Amino acid sequence: MIKKLFPFILILTSCAYLDKTPPAGPTAHLTVKTSSGTVRGALSDINNGAVDWSDIPFAQPPVGDLRWRAPRAISEPNRVITATDNNSCVQEASEYAGVPGIGIVGNEDCLYLDITAPYDYANTKYPVMFWIHGGANTSGTKDYYDFSNFAAEKNVVVVTVNYRLGALGWFSHPAIQETQTGLDQSSNFGTLDLIAALEWVQQNIHDFGGNSKNVTIFGESAGGHNVFALLASPLSEGLFHKAISQSGYVATSSYESAYNIFGQDRLVERGSWQILQDILPPDDNLEQQKNFLKNIDANSFIELYLRDYAIDRIPLTTRDGIVIPATGILTALGEKKYAKRVPVISGTTKDELSMWIGLNKYFLDVKKPFLGLLPPLFSLKDPDLFDFWVRARSHAWKIRGSDEPLNKLEEAGYENLFSYQFDWDHQEKSWFADFPSIFGATHGIEIAFLTQNYSFGPISEYIYPKGEARDEMESVMMSAWSDFAKHGDPSLSLPMSWPTYDSKNKSFIRLDKNDLIRIDNELHDLRSMLEEMMTSDIPSDLEKCLIALESLLNFGDSDISSLGSLNNGSCDKVKVFDDLESIKRYYFSYFGPINTD
Repeated sequence: MIKKLFPFILILTSCAYLDKTPPAGPTAHLTVKTSSGTVRGALSDINNGAVDWSDIPFAQPPVGDLRWRAPRAISEPNRVITATDNNSCVQEASEYAGVPGIGIVGNEDCLYLDITAPYDYANTKYPVMFWIHGGANTSGTKDYYDFSNFAAEKNVVVVTVNYRLGALGWFSHPAIQETQTGLDQSSNFGTLDLIAALEWVQQNIHDFGGNSKNVTIFGESAGGHNVFALLASPLSEGLFHKAISQSGYVATSSYESAYNIFGQDRLVERGSWQILQDILPPDDNLEQQKNFLKNIDANSFIELYLRDYAIDRIPLTTRDGIVIPATGILTALGEKKYAKRVPVISGTTKDELSMWIGLNKYFLDVKKPFLGLLPPLFSLKDPDLFDFWVRARSHAWKIRGSDEPLNKLEEAGYENLFSYQFDWDHQEKSWFADFPSIFGATHGIEIAFLTQNYSFGPISEYIYPKGEARDEMESVMMSAWSDFAKHGDPSLSLPMSWPTYDSKNKSFIRLDKNDLIRIDNELHDLRSMLEEMMTSDIPSDLEKCLIALESLLNFGDSDISSLGSLNNGSCDKVKVFDDLESIKRYYFSYFGPINTD
């Protein structure tokens, strides 16, 4: 279980960042009337000049018969909105995702958003930045991000939003899709929540000092994936004007694979039919099944998906032909009929996978000195193998999750495309862990440079040491992202020009402290990258095949058709899928995650 990993995994994830403290200061003059009711703002910080409005409902609660239906508009202008303590969507408790507790926590009544604006928001038209949190679309909450410093310093209005998660947000089952009509036939309910929130923003954000004609959607990890989903969806037309995908991906599934009734899709770990067949009424009565599903306790339902598994690994975003085109996200991004033709930034971090790979006993050794009385000591068993594995898998993420979507956007006529790799890894070693080697520019590390929050417990000084390197990276991120939101050009305040991306040159910027920022060109597609990887003498042949398998299964639609031809057919000799999956289970189940209990 993730909760048994390093204590410091809590700080470096797609969804992590800040426990909001109650704001202080006068509030009476910060009241705003919206279509959802009247909400009173509060000064987030006397010194930074930002105002927070919290827990504004943007749709009706998706409970009862509204479970697994498109969100319904809410119109209660006379309502007085008050902050709520438990509005995270239903999910497994996890400190690293910002939802503490035990077991399944959260609430189905979770469709709320927060707004942060500069103090002088009245009678202004600031650019709007709409943040979509990460967490594999199975975890996370808006409340773990505080953009008040960003909003105040860069004069933007920031919206953070909740959306339904896991099997309550993306649910594919014949009892739903074959008994409902219209948008309710979709399985992409979490995506529909984001669209509803953007519609609410269009209707109301002007009263918070935001310009509804200049909205930038941005998100990290699953949030970046959802940015691509919104770019592909025909239902989001006109709702945003710029987009930023941070460590996103474009994987989708068909309904058949999501159901996986007969286990026919060997690339699907578990489908909804496989999980629910033991509890549902006979499948010859879909209405009966639907009624059962609509009435089952939400916590008990999610527990079914976690039974005997550490995380909720089920097909999520589907090619439903309603919210997501039937061709899938990646193909749809290249189709002119879906094109929004807005400026887009897309990128990944240099060491995306280090957090997960480095926390496995296959790579990391842990010792507990003095009978466990002192903090554990962590060291890499084979630094060269670890580095190779991280770089190869992270490179595959860049190609599949960023370059390939940008190539498709270019095909559809997008012109202002920008690509990046986040390279900042200026951490400090400690006596108990070599943080630069183990983590580096890991997944989600860049978010702190937008929030200016570096307080993550006892290892903060090692992960984000104070100094020039941190200050310069903060300036780069905040300036590039805000300049892009304002003007569509992220390089206005950078020490060099950030060129636009095209599929021929594949130019991208390496984001880092000032003296290390540079322009580079991607030389590989996925095939050539994997072929070059096979020439290395660092990993074994089996390890090479496993890295290739993981690269072909993740970040885009799964496809292992080319696996057997790699490395002179050595991967085919391993019976391609079955044997490699057993090897994968051996490596990462037998050795298991690091546990300091």
